Amino acid sequence: MENALRKDYLKLHVSVLLAGFTGIFGKLITLNEVLLVWYRLFFSLVIFYLLLLIYRKVPKDSLKDITKISCIGALLGLHFLLFFASIKYANVSVGVVCYSLVGFFTVIFEPLLCKKKLSLIELFYSLIAVVGISLIFNIDTHYRFGIILGVLSSAVFAIYTILNKTVGESRNVKSLLLYELFGGTLFVSMVIPFFLWFGNVEFVLPSITNIFYLFILVFFCTIGLYILHIQVLKTIPAFTVSLCGNLEPVYGILLAVIFLGEARELSLTFFIGMFLILLSVFLQTGSSKKVSNA
Repeated sequence: MENALRKDYLKLHVSVLLAGFTGIFGKLITLNEVLLVWYRLFFSLVIFYLLLLIYRKVPKDSLKDITKISCIGALLGLHFLLFFASIKYANVSVGVVCYSLVGFFTVIFEPLLCKKKLSLIELFYSLIAVVGISLIFNIDTHYRFGIILGVLSSAVFAIYTILNKTVGESRNVKSLLLYELFGGTLFVSMVIPFFLWFGNVEFVLPSITNIFYLFILVFFCTIGLYILHIQVLKTIPAFTVSLCGNLEPVYGILLAVIFLGEARELSLTFFIGMFLILLSVFLQTGSSKKVSNA
């Protein structure tokens, strides 16, 4: 039991590392945020369905279950739209730092959605992370709109994670990911006509370079990432999963500095902030393991 749990925590941290690369590809791909998200979800849906078809593992679920899971997928699509818009209107650092508020929003929303008692200790852990995040990144008012989009993105993803855990406990990973990708693709497909009309932009095909980046984003940072994410939600609390996501800004900012030249002085403040984020993650991880072993 303990070895299985340790393996699930390893999967969780691999998924967070993969998430750290998402912002990089969001910046490298030159498509606008809506078309980027649509191509990402559409390619992910088609490729994942073909893989299931090849291995004869296409799930068969009732229309009621498909509808319920697809609605959760629509939340995932909305999260993607807000997250990539945040990156486009600001930069990768802003997007990933705002994403780290997911743990805080999970503490607030989980008691409301699951009728659980508010955990003061979890609130304390999440606030440690929030302080660390604020130290890592001194938010520039120039990026105000991107920041608003990023905060909304983290709130939506917190709701998605909670509902995903609630609905997914009795269902297999293949069903959840397939129908969530379908729901997300359908939702963004409905958004596109309004975006093209009001945004006065054209629907364009991705260039060869964009296709290359999209397929890496699809295979590793979408299908691989969300298979791991859904798997760990079966054994690890939603709050812990969200809190571990606070490691993403550390990965994301470092990757942005390395690959995108988003020059940022890694000062003493950065390392103090990173220490607080790591502290919050390890405190909650230890707390969750004690509960699991009890």
